[in-house]
Parts: sequence; C-alpha cells; structure tokens
Amino acid sequence: MNEWLEGIDWAGISVAITTAALQIILILIVFLIIRAIGKKFISSSFNRLGGQRGMSAGRARTLEKLSLNIFSYVLGFMLVIFIADIFNYNVSALIAGAGIIGLAIGFGAQGLVSDVVTGFFILLERQLEVDEYVTVAGIDGIVEGVGLRNTRIRGFDGTVHFIPNREISTLSNHSRSNMQAIADISIGYDENIDEAISVIQKVCDRIASEDETIVEGPHVIGVQSLGDSDVVLRVIAKTVNMEQWAVERKLRKEIKEALDSHNIEIPFPHQVYIHKEEKA
Repeated sequence: MNEWLEGIDWAGISVAITTAALQIILILIVFLIIRAIGKKFISSSFNRLGGQRGMSAGRARTLEKLSLNIFSYVLGFMLVIFIADIFNYNVSALIAGAGIIGLAIGFGAQGLVSDVVTGFFILLERQLEVDEYVTVAGIDGIVEGVGLRNTRIRGFDGTVHFIPNREISTLSNHSRSNMQAIADISIGYDENIDEAISVIQKVCDRIASEDETIVEGPHVIGVQSLGDSDVVLRVIAKTVNMEQWAVERKLRKEIKEALDSHNIEIPFPHQVYIHKEEKA
C-alpha cells in the first residue's frame, strides 16, 4: 500500500489541480464580466430602440426581459462547455447529448412544447406586456415577466404567480384603453331621489374639474337597483389607465360627505330591541 502511494505523482496531481482551479477561476471571472456587459448592452439597446421607434415602455421591457433570459441560457451553456473542456471531457459528445435530450423533450414533454408555442404567439401578437393589468387563468394582477415557457403575474396582495403558458386559455387585458370607474351609492327609500341625484352630480362636476385623470364624466346614470332597504344610484366615469380605483375611492368619499351635509340618509343596518315586561 505504501509503495502504491509512493508511486503516485503527487507533484503532478497538485500542479494539475492548481492549473484547473486557476482556469476555472479565470473562466468564472470572464463569465461574470461578459454577463454584466451583455446585460447592460441589452438594456441600453432596448431603451434606445424604444426611444427611436416609438415603442411603448411595456413592450420594450417585455422584449428586454425575454432577451436577457435567452442571453443567460446561452452564456450558461457556454460556461458548462468551457469547464468541461478543462477536464478533457469530449465537448462534442456533450453537445450531441444535449441534442438527444432536446429531441426527447420535444417528443415526450408535450406540455413544454405547448408552453413554448403559446408563449411565442402571446409575444408575437402582443397580447400582454410588462406592467399591464391583466386577468390570466383566473388570476388578476400586474405582468412582471413574459417568457416562452411561463408568464409571471404579481397579484394585488403581493403574491407572485408563475403561470405556464399552456394554461392561458383566456386572457383579459385591462390596460389597453381608458378604464371605467364605477361607484354605487345607496340612499334610503324615504329620501328624494331627484334631490340626491342633483347633489351627487354637483360633486361629480367638481371632481371632474379638479382631477386630470378623469377623461369623461363622472355622470349619475340613475337608479341602478332597488335593495331590501336602499335605492342604489350608479356613478360612472372614464379614467386614464390604472387610475380607476383612485377615482372610485375619491367619488365615494366626496359623495358621502355631500350627502351627510344635505341630511340625505345612507341606510345602514338597524337593530331594534323590544323589552317585554312580565305581568305581576
């Protein structure tokens, strides 16, 4: 055993390990430099392209994220090839193996193929873009990323949803035009409807003159429904994209204060207690 250990060229092994380690470190340094330069170049290119060709900011960010994703995959694959070459691994066999694996995936993983095909048409047809408000596969949220395999949606509670593209059978984009703000206001059955409409419309006219995000309206369109204890009046306004919720909140606040100042009741549940005295 000792003779076998003494026969090993420890100096040669040490030199080989040191050389391989230095080569790997050098490759990693070059990899990090190229990745940083590549990401900066891609980002600046899409910023410049968006300015020159009038491309929307959401479209530019969508294509930028997709390009960065592809760039990372290609660079990572090249890193594996160079490291494998350091250990004298047959790189051509690695590439051939990757091709066989890709072919197997193409035939066996139908879901993955469906993801890629669907993602391609979503990007080609510009069905959604980054920072848009959409409903996808029953999930509402803001688009954070669109790829060939999945779409990333951030819900309004902060949850990030990764949706495989093959699951996108219906897609509703709420960010492609002016949006509609709707506020339903309840008044009591004993109140004068015409007076309430007049008060509410005056508030709407004042808000329209103050708020630049309102494109059209607000208008009181009339009685929307008759509830068990209330008459519901509906107010509608058109706003710029993504501002409809702020306008709705402002309308409800201002209308509530105006109705209170005119002593117009907004109904709320009442509880009546009946105390029955026992006979002596």
